[in-house]
Amino acid sequence: MTFIDSNIPMYVAGADHPHKAPATRFLESVAAGRVEACTSTEVLQEILFRYAGMERLNLARKVYGIFVRLCPVVLPVELPDTDLAVEILGRVPGVSVRDALHAAVMSNHGVEEIATFDRGFTRIPGIKIRPLT
Repeated sequence: MTFIDSNIPMYVAGADHPHKAPATRFLESVAAGRVEACTSTEVLQEILFRYAGMERLNLARKVYGIFVRLCPVVLPVELPDTDLAVEILGRVPGVSVRDALHAAVMSNHGVEEIATFDRGFTRIPGIKIRPLT
């Protein structure tokens, strides 16, 4: 199973960018059933937060809706996840809070791989970044 970070659907929905094509190919492989994937409620919140901050609520609804249909396995964020995120923050210098929380959710659900363009995950032991080409 591969955890999908928020930057994947956002690059797909965004303007032309070098990450757009590989993100699109990856999500197409998820849609075709070639990749088993999941995400979390925190990732969905990040999508909504980013687009709402840009006052693009219609795009927020569109990206959210498409992503939830495409990736129906949405893991919750619960107290054991935030507890583990605190531990990760203490152990891994320079890791962001969001990355620590994603890593904690992944760890608590036995997910080791993440689809992301965020290189911050390279700092976190036990997390593998899926190559996106």
